[in-house]
Amino acid sequence: MTSFVVEADGGSRGNPGPAGYGAVVKDAADGQILVEVADPIGTQTNNVAEYRGLIAGLKALLDLAGDGASVEVRMDSKLVIEQMAGRWKIKNEGLRPLATEAASLARRLRVTWRWIPRERNKDADRLANEAMDAAAKGVPWRSSISAAASSSSQGSLFDTADPAPAVAPAVASETALETVAVPTAPATAGTGWRPPTTTATTLLLLRHGETPMSVERRFSGLGDPELTPNGLAQAEAAAARLTREPYNVQVVVSSPLRRALVTAEAVAARLGLDVVVEPDLRETDFGAWEGHTFTEIQRHWPDELATWLADPSAAPPGGESFGDAARRVQVIGDRLVERYEGRTVLAVSHVTPIKMLVRSALLAPLAALYRMHLDLAALSLIEYYADGPAVVKAFNDTSHLR
Repeated sequence: MTSFVVEADGGSRGNPGPAGYGAVVKDAADGQILVEVADPIGTQTNNVAEYRGLIAGLKALLDLAGDGASVEVRMDSKLVIEQMAGRWKIKNEGLRPLATEAASLARRLRVTWRWIPRERNKDADRLANEAMDAAAKGVPWRSSISAAASSSSQGSLFDTADPAPAVAPAVASETALETVAVPTAPATAGTGWRPPTTTATTLLLLRHGETPMSVERRFSGLGDPELTPNGLAQAEAAAARLTREPYNVQVVVSSPLRRALVTAEAVAARLGLDVVVEPDLRETDFGAWEGHTFTEIQRHWPDELATWLADPSAAPPGGESFGDAARRVQVIGDRLVERYEGRTVLAVSHVTPIKMLVRSALLAPLAALYRMHLDLAALSLIEYYADGPAVVKAFNDTSHLR
């Protein structure tokens, strides 16, 4: 069931000329406008303004509802709708970076694309014109929805006021993702509802603390940045938590990368344990993209980025594909469960390996990675039973950081 509607538009008085965009997020059930956004964008073409409106609308929905929300995107631009749906090629190189950015946002949501006639896109069209009018007068555009009304709408729809933080923009087509052959746990007749009849092997998954790369939102794969002072404090907070009941950690394993290893050592020191280094718990190798922001990669490797976003078997230049990473992580996950059967193991790793292990435990397709958000120093927990299914008991728990 679709929960939201995003309507977006953009216009240019001259094409190119003074341009602006507008977008609204609506409740799909009753059509109530929950959020409206608009902005002038200087001298641009109609198509650029339309894409900017789409991007603004998707960002507004993610801020409101977080990742995984179900939405129907409506625009009167046939070009944008058909290109985003994958039915038309993007021939204008000037639109490609905007289309790539919109696609990365859209794939964090469950999107249906729909073209509508201009007369049915009046709200977004009105906002685009308001933005252009405001620019012509030299005044900022202001929303007609009051802050109180917006807050009330959010409170009635969501349990928490804070939206989910943005996922790093490594996203890919769900259809393509599901075609990658990845080993999965054997199917069993278990449902997860019955009580266990064997002792569980518990895998506690801890993401490393903050680094300069994470602060600047740069691709951080096999590069080896140190933890920031805040990252060290996050590691100590996780260590303090994991030395208390009910965790009873018996084994600590870690990625060999410093940001994970230092986090693991903070925990192990309190527990009086050694850290076992497992190379296959390392992050995905981003190759030539290491240390770059998403925007920089869009500028320098537009074709390679577009391929990578659409196909998990494609790798960054000189790097590792998500399909290969999934197979690597599945092997180490199975090895840990077998080697430490019946024990509690803390594995300190990175975003991709942790999401891969959770996805595998849930028997979910590879596309599920892009429906998860994992914070720095967050704790997740999976229990594995020899006579039943793996059970995910916690995900992205950061209560020790508050």
